[in-house]
Amino acid sequence: MNLGFGEVAIIVIVALLLFGPSKLPQLGRAAGQTLQEFKRGMKGVMEDEEDHTKKTN
Repeated sequence: MNLGFGEVAIIVIVALLLFGPSKLPQLGRAAGQTLQEFKRGMKGVMEDEEDHTKKTN
């Protein structure tokens, strides 16, 4: 599921229309923090699963 330039441009234009240019930096920052937390959580889950697998073998 790769997004091309056209798709990204449409998403940015729609976001500008919906939220306005003053809110986009805040929305981008919030999205980045959310993604970072999700990655951190998934890393923790993977490490826990790896530890559990090592203990059972």
